[in-house]
Amino acid sequence: MLTSKQRSYLRKLANREDTIVQIGKGGIGPSLINQVKEALEARELIKLQVLNNSDLSPREACDALAAETGAEGVQVVGSKFVLYKKSEKDPRIQLP
Repeated sequence: MLTSKQRSYLRKLANREDTIVQIGKGGIGPSLINQVKEALEARELIKLQVLNNSDLSPREACDALAAETGAEGVQVVGSKFVLYKKSEKDPRIQLP
């Protein structure tokens, strides 16, 4: 579980990140979950977007993907959200 100080630090880092995963009308399937897991292992902090044609709200998508991948939801703003998971092989982000 992230503390508010850690969450604030990760939000600051996420401002510089580009959106790398988009969730559309296909919703959250096994291939999307694998894509998110691989991205989290490589980057630790990723930004995702829920498109207008999706049946999920950004909060629902954030919670579902966090549960599926073992990640932490950092923030949800508009149609975008940020996930964080410490890399098992090569941790890069040092939390305060």
